Amino acid sequence: MLKAARLINEAKRPPSLWSISLITRWKTATPWIFSPRRKPKEDFSKAVKTGRHIYDYVFTDSANEREFVRELDTGTDVVVYAKLPRTFFIPTPVGDYSPDWAIAFQEGAVKHVYFIAETKGSLSSMDLRKIEECKIDCARKFFSKITSDQVKYDVVNSYARLMELVK
Repeated sequence: MLKAARLINEAKRPPSLWSISLITRWKTATPWIFSPRRKPKEDFSKAVKTGRHIYDYVFTDSANEREFVRELDTGTDVVVYAKLPRTFFIPTPVGDYSPDWAIAFQEGAVKHVYFIAETKGSLSSMDLRKIEECKIDCARKFFSKITSDQVKYDVVNSYARLMELVK
């Protein structure tokens, strides 16, 4: 009940009070984000064998993500990618936000060498919960504030959409 009240009150806070300046502490990513403090039990039915991921297997949350992984692994412009762990998050006024993917492309092949992606089954804002939509808007502001034009963040629903954004 208390959590629900907190979420409601945070959602009611007007956007003019939101400050994206809290971003300054996120200058570099540190390696600890890929080293969980305790090893969770993973369901291997959600695992996909990979070739370009930082690990041999990636655990996906949906069929859309599994297809995305297969296409990342076969994409000729992709050098390496990672499913970002929940320990990597961006603090926002409506709660912590964890993007799904970090992707590095072959330099010279695309206009954005590094890409942070959120995968969704649909790109329609009508299909997103309002709080999730607010977190994604904060993430866009966060990445535009701290990155160069070589790094891009966006929401994609497929590998084809990702390639549209980076080519």
